[in-house]
Amino acid sequence: MNAADLIKQEALRLGLDACGIAKAEAVDEEEAGHFQTWITEGFHGGMSYLERNKELRNDPRLLVENARSIIVVALNYYPHKHQHPTAPQIARYAYGMDYHFVLKEKLTNLLLFINRNIAPAQGRCFVDSAPVMESYWAWKAGIGWRGKNHLIILPHRGSYFFLGELILDLALPPDTPMNSHCGTCTSCQDACPTCAFVSPQILNAQRCISYQTIENHKEIPKEVSDLFGNRIYGCDRCQEVCPYNRFATPHTCKNLLPTNEFISMDHDDWINLDKVTFNRLFKKSAIQRGGYVKLREQLNRISGK
Repeated sequence: MNAADLIKQEALRLGLDACGIAKAEAVDEEEAGHFQTWITEGFHGGMSYLERNKELRNDPRLLVENARSIIVVALNYYPHKHQHPTAPQIARYAYGMDYHFVLKEKLTNLLLFINRNIAPAQGRCFVDSAPVMESYWAWKAGIGWRGKNHLIILPHRGSYFFLGELILDLALPPDTPMNSHCGTCTSCQDACPTCAFVSPQILNAQRCISYQTIENHKEIPKEVSDLFGNRIYGCDRCQEVCPYNRFATPHTCKNLLPTNEFISMDHDDWINLDKVTFNRLFKKSAIQRGGYVKLREQLNRISGK
């Protein structure tokens, strides 16, 4: 078994659901141009950090000295249990422990395996924590294709996956990028409650429920918030309607499981949520990113306060 196969085998043993390899090189000019146009149009909203570190984003070799390969992994987060549909809704990715910690640990262990069993290697693990174009590299590494909602879709498995990268100075044979299988389907674009998709793969964050309920710390325009429904943290609508997510199966990662207390919360439990309970319930959750005050604003909207 060659080095690449050994690494992929170990990734699966660590509980990851997919693993692919791309050559560490500059992002192609077309991709870089599309991203810059997206920024110029202001579709990134208030996420000003996306305007910075252009050189690093366009060339991952600047993040790791002598980088030769990018190992991309995917971790399933589709839940076993779902919130009651009448309860204020949390995006499924945030049901369990903060994915940054969960995935970073698995990537760190994968790097240790490489050093112990393949060859001495210098590398860095990234989980949505640096200017790395995750969906682009996942596509380049053959993990899946980029759907019209800009999420990576794994064949016969769907899009409910976290992505992480390990950039290292070890040369490995790259995998082949996958052609899109979205065809003429526009379900994700058509179903978006706020019409956030400008065109296939082009999202206007300022109209995106996930951006507005998590990243935006300014007042949300009423003409947008009126379309949120009972969503208070993130949104899964473009995934729920994707035909490929009919193949989604529950994950096997215990750290991503929701607590019984969280999953059983009904409408009144959420409306009456206080800060002490919030901090206890979501101490290790990605929900802490938005914070209690922002969540409270959405709960007040639902309750009519």
